[in-house]
Amino acid sequence: MSERGIEVHVVPFNSTLEEILAYQPDGVFLSNGPGDPSTMTDTVALVRDILTEEIPIFGICFGQQILGRALGFSTYKLPFGHRGINQPVLDKATGRVEITSQNHGFAVDAPIDGVLESPAGFGRVEVSHYSLNDQVVEGLRCLDINAFSVQYHPEAAAGPHDSNYLFDRFRDMVIASATTSGASN
Repeated sequence: MSERGIEVHVVPFNSTLEEILAYQPDGVFLSNGPGDPSTMTDTVALVRDILTEEIPIFGICFGQQILGRALGFSTYKLPFGHRGINQPVLDKATGRVEITSQNHGFAVDAPIDGVLESPAGFGRVEVSHYSLNDQVVEGLRCLDINAFSVQYHPEAAAGPHDSNYLFDRFRDMVIASATTSGASN
């Protein structure tokens, strides 16, 4: 992120909305991390609050699972998980196959085709990426709010740079949102 001119502040997962808003963020990045997303009810509620504040969000790995739950989707434990490099993922928008690095045992439960309504009331959502090995959801894109995520690790450069565009997409989303809202951070 900092390579793209983004000023980054790292805050703990259990930060309050008030603590996050004190930074006057133009965007929020939900990072990877261990755990069962179904047990993170406070964090899911916090992400819902951030979405309500109309702050752009980008999540990776566990961050995708938390965003998915905040949007109202469930998650489930994979039988074996996705581990290692060279995991093929289809970007539905471009038709490109990205070679990804993955390390997750849970996934968002959503159909890979069609546009869905967020069960939590955040508008339309589509699965943007999915695994070519087993059709697991590998990306979400909100169509009515500024939020998206991927299940894999674009920072790991397995491809080696197949997924760098995601960080550019987030930067562009933050700039566009700040321009329309009049923010300047």
